[in-house]
Order: sequence, then structure tokens, then C-alpha cells
Amino acid sequence: MKTIFVVDDSDTNLSMAEAVLEDQYRVMTMPSASKMFSLLEKVTPDLILLDIEMPGMDGFETLKRLKSQSLSADIPIMFLTGRNDAEVEARGLEMGAVDFVTKPFSAPVLQNRIKTHLDIDTLIRERTAQLHQLQNSIISVLADMVENRDKGTGGHIERTSIYIKILIEEMKTRGVYGEEINGWDIEKMISSARMHDLGKISITDVIVNKPGRLTEEEFEIMKSHALEGERIIDEIIAKTGEDYFLRNAKLFAGTHHERWDGKGYPRGLKGEEIPLQGRIMAIVDVYDALVSERPYKKAFTDKEAIDIIMQNSGTHFDPKIVDVFFEAKDYMKKVRAQL
Repeated sequence: MKTIFVVDDSDTNLSMAEAVLEDQYRVMTMPSASKMFSLLEKVTPDLILLDIEMPGMDGFETLKRLKSQSLSADIPIMFLTGRNDAEVEARGLEMGAVDFVTKPFSAPVLQNRIKTHLDIDTLIRERTAQLHQLQNSIISVLADMVENRDKGTGGHIERTSIYIKILIEEMKTRGVYGEEINGWDIEKMISSARMHDLGKISITDVIVNKPGRLTEEEFEIMKSHALEGERIIDEIIAKTGEDYFLRNAKLFAGTHHERWDGKGYPRGLKGEEIPLQGRIMAIVDVYDALVSERPYKKAFTDKEAIDIIMQNSGTHFDPKIVDVFFEAKDYMKKVRAQL
């Protein structure tokens, strides 16, 4: 049974909507937007009926906030209004509302409009799921192409995907950068992180697979993979349109070698100038490089790698994220041993 939120400051309207819809849907009523946002942390509805004129946060402000958060942006919003105003309707539709229902509402009209929009939403979700499946297949192919060229980092993309999931979930649990992370689609974020080294596809095999340390000139060429990754993703965006996955893939690709102290590359960003995606990836990227054997070095022990990361807290890495990493280190070690 599909779930519908009804948000209205009138008890009469809430009761009427529940009476009309309860035989077909799971109806959850609430008298204010603040109550709705609290419930959204636990329940994701299939559709929201939203009153425009409410004390505190009105319908337009509520709609704007819903559309700004990734977890609620795709929920169909139908406005409930006591006014028949073309300008108000135009504004609502422009902001992303799917329909308007005038109060007092007719039961058949409300039921039919809800059914229509839920049917459309179901079709869109099915098509979107198909596109996401195709997208993930393309990602896997591209990631494998990059990894297969780099003979010294086998399994790096898969391992960093696992580490970043552990780190993000631990950050969310501990409330570290919680306001930003709570708006993330974690699974899509982890998937987009797999593209962080995409730019290496444009670097010659002579450098990517050199058995020893790179010369200064070779290292400058290798460093270009961050901007190359951005460029490739920008080309994809230009041809397919920007979306959540690609926008975050670009951030991972372009910023995972920036440093907290501003001495990283490609742009020398400092502190929170660096997108959170890049600051998280910087830690798991270095951790995996440290504990993995390379043609030019032996693998560090887990303790040695953790000590190095802790010593670079506040210089290379965001100290808040390093603290979370330290708390999650035993779980990461356990997972790595199973890979």
C-alpha cells in the first residue's frame, strides 16, 4: 500500500483527506511542515498533499526545501489551496509541484488526481531504475578499463568503494558534517566515487605502469589525471545532461588529491573549500595506497598506515574526518582481510 502525507494546519482538512483516502492508501497526517520533515527522516511517502497557507513555514517554502534535498526531491507534491489564483498555480508548478487541488475538495477529484500522479510516478521510477542500471553497467566498464590499465593498483576501486561506504556511514552515525551527508543518496554517492581515477585513462601506460618512482616531470603528468577526470565527466554531462551521479563523480575525480593545508592539487584548495566528497576520498585513497603493495614499495602494516594518516590530520586530511576514520579503522581492517 502506498503512503501519502497530508500536511495542513486545519484539523478538518486533515480528517476529510484521511476519510477520503484511507481505504486505498496509508495516510499520515500532520499539522505543520516541521512535523513532516521530522517524519521524513523515518518514512518516505509516495506523494505529499501540501497546504499552501500555513503558519511558520508555508507551502512554497516547504516545497523549496523538499526539492533541495536529494532524498525528497523526487516525491510528487500536490498543493492544497483555498484560492483559485492563476499566479499562485504558475509559481507552484514552476517550483516543481505536480498539481493543485482546491479546498474544499471533491472526493472523486482528489482520488483520481492522486491515482494519475502515482501511476505517472511509478512509470518514471521504473524508467529511472532502468537508466540507473545502465549507468552502473557503464560505470563498471569504465572503472574496470582504468584499473586494468594500472597493473600496480589491482582492486583499488573496489576497496576504496567499500572503505568510503564505511566512513560515510560512520560520519552519519556520529553527526560529522551530518547536515550535508543527510541530504546525500549514499548508494549513488558511493557509485560515483568509483570514478575518482577516471582521468588516468588518458595517461600513457609508460607512466601509469612504471615499475619505479616517477620523475618530477612524470609526476606532473600523472597529476593531470584529476583535471582529466573532470574534463571527461564534463563531456558526458554535455551530451547526456547533468544529474546527481555525474555531478558527484566530477567532484570525486577533481578534488581527491587536494589537501586540507592547501598544498594539494590540482587547484590548491584549502580546508572546507575542498568539497566534502574530495576530503573523504583523500583519506580512503591514501589508506588503500599505504596498505597495498606497489611496484615501487612494500605494503605498510595497518598500524603504520593508520599512524601516518593520524600524523597528517590537519595538514593533508580534514581532522574531523580523520577522527571518524580512527573510530572505524578496526572495521575497515576486518573488511579488508575478507577481500
